[in-house]
This record gives sequence, C-alpha cells and structure tokens, in this order.
Amino acid sequence: MKSKKNPKADVRRNSSIYFAVGLVLMLFAANYTINYRTYDKEINDLALLEITPLVEEEIPITNHPVTPPPVVPDPVIPDDIEIIENDKDIEESFIDTSEIDESTKIIDIVDIVIEEPDDEPIEVPYVLIEDVPVFPGCENVSKNERRTCMSDKISKHVQKKFNVGLAENLGLIGKQRISVMFKIDKNGNIVGVQSRAPHQKLEEEAARVINLLPKMQPGKQRGEAVTVKYSLPIIFQVQN
Repeated sequence: MKSKKNPKADVRRNSSIYFAVGLVLMLFAANYTINYRTYDKEINDLALLEITPLVEEEIPITNHPVTPPPVVPDPVIPDDIEIIENDKDIEESFIDTSEIDESTKIIDIVDIVIEEPDDEPIEVPYVLIEDVPVFPGCENVSKNERRTCMSDKISKHVQKKFNVGLAENLGLIGKQRISVMFKIDKNGNIVGVQSRAPHQKLEEEAARVINLLPKMQPGKQRGEAVTVKYSLPIIFQVQN
C-alpha cells in the first residue's frame, strides 16, 4: 500500500535546525537573566518629599517662691545679776610622774639568762639531699651512683625479708600496695617508720622489715649530717 503523506511535510527533516535555534534562544535568555541588574530608583522630583514643619511648644514659666530666712530671737539679758562668792578651798590634785631625780634609789639589775631552744633536727627529703645516706656495701661507689645503689639495696632487703604469703593467709587477692615512710637520722639509724596498707597485718609486716635495715652513714646537706626522709612503695601480686 502506498503512503499518502507528502514528503515535504516531514517535520523531522529540519529537526537539527530547530534544535540549534532553540539552544541559541535558551543561552541568550540565560545570559540576560544572569547579567540583569536592578538599580534603586532615584528621586528627581523634590516636590515629592514631604517635610514636617517644627512645632514650637510654649513652655510655661514656673515661679519659685523665695523662703525668707528664719528669725533668730535676740538674747535675753536679765536685769539683775547675782554674784555668788566662792569661799570654799579647792584641793589641787598632783599627778605622779615616772621621772627620777637625785633622791631616787637605783635598784641593781640582776643578769637575765635566756634559755635558747634546742636545735631541731633538720629533715631533708631523699630526692633533695645533696649527699645521700650510704648503705653498707655502697661505700666504694661514686657519689653519682650511691643513690641508685641505696635504692637497689633497700629493694633487695624488702624482697628477702617480707612475708608475701601473709596476704594470701589474710584472704587478700590481686595487687597489694603498701606505702612506707621512714627517716634516717643524723646518726644513720632508722626511725619514725610509718606504713599504710589494705590490712593492719601488712602494715605491721612492712614496719618490721624496715626496722631490720642496717645502720648507714647519715646523709649530708652542705657538709652537715641531717635527717633524711625516705618513701618506699611495696607492691606485690597475690595469685587467686
């Protein structure tokens, strides 16, 4: 069957031209929209401006009354003045002074003896002491290494003497920490032992072990023997 359509009436024949024209029109519209600017409208006609005239207000004048000063009465002078004679004798009072004269006896001053208080022992923390106490066995070590030597000796002493099984017997488990503080006096003796632990038995055991430390050479501050305060944490693990 033969088609009845006119081949000249085919719209698709010029579709590319229509597309190009439409694209140009769209780009032109978009460019115009982007570059479009607006400006504030200027007022060129001054007759449109309305100026409100100032209204003058009349301020009333207030009169302030003047208050006259108060009237002071004249003093009254009596006509007759009576004179009273004073026949009584006046006793003069004398005030004693602290001044001395030649007739005053001087008391001899007795010598006063002032008792000077006993010198309290100087206590210096171990971390600040210039010359640390010397533990037996650390005499031949240099001064720079004596601090480490003393700490190692005390740690070995505690590990050897402390009864670790005591915590297990008390029913304690896990990590146990005991804080111990003691002093090494200026004679090298261990004094003032204090301990704190989760149980009193552990405190007593820590104090017992520290009191077993040997006598040392005392620490010195500026060349003088002083008391040194030492802090020692004791930490051990109790297995379940």
